[in-house]
Amino acid sequence: MFNLKALKKNKTLRYGVPMLLLVVGGSFGLREFTQIRYDAQRIGRRLDPSLEAKVNVEKQSVILEEQYEKMQQVDLDEWKNIRGPRPWEDSKEYQEEQRSRQNKTD
Repeated sequence: MFNLKALKKNKTLRYGVPMLLLVVGGSFGLREFTQIRYDAQRIGRRLDPSLEAKVNVEKQSVILEEQYEKMQQVDLDEWKNIRGPRPWEDSKEYQEEQRSRQNKTD
């Protein structure tokens, strides 16, 4: 039947089959390990209830209505445009200057 020495000398069986097993088996192994990684990330990442309500589509309409009610209460006609400090200006000095100007006008 088959000669054992002929099988040992065959380069395909000696080097090719183990290489194919390593490549194919490695891909299946890596798939399993990466799946474990993503499962662990999903379990570890839980949203707090306020963020979950923003993400959840069913609760989102309630949040939009609340924001609309808040915007109706805001008076948009009474506002002042206040310039912020430049990068080269000291912010504390500039804030004090702005406050003193605001107190003089009021």
